[in-house]
Amino acid sequence: MITQSPFRFRLDNGSGVPVYRQLIDQVQAGIATGSLSLGRQLPTVRQVAVDLAINPNTVLRAYRELEIRGVLDTQQGTGTFIAAQRHQVENEVNKADRTRRLDQLIDDFVARAGTGGFTLAEILEALKERGK
Repeated sequence: MITQSPFRFRLDNGSGVPVYRQLIDQVQAGIATGSLSLGRQLPTVRQVAVDLAINPNTVLRAYRELEIRGVLDTQQGTGTFIAAQRHQVENEVNKADRTRRLDQLIDDFVARAGTGGFTLAEILEALKERGK
């Protein structure tokens, strides 16, 4: 039996991004990279709050928003899990919009990274490492 290592959140207090937003972004990035797969259990609200030394309501806010988006499924007494994407069919129908949104995200990311002094080669290398 293969056991998965627990998913761990991390905070960047210097980013200016609200903590709840960082948690949301990390779950979505985990799904996008495949490190969080369908049915994978996330740490409890209490555990994340203790690990990161933050208010449990912050974690709860992030989890609730992800539930509303259909990304997470919380089962009382069992835990919080990565949900089957309810909007998958909608996304397949609207590929042009998805492509446009992805292009915009990439443009924004590359511009922000460039402002920080990173080259495109450095960005690509970091993305390759993340994908492993």
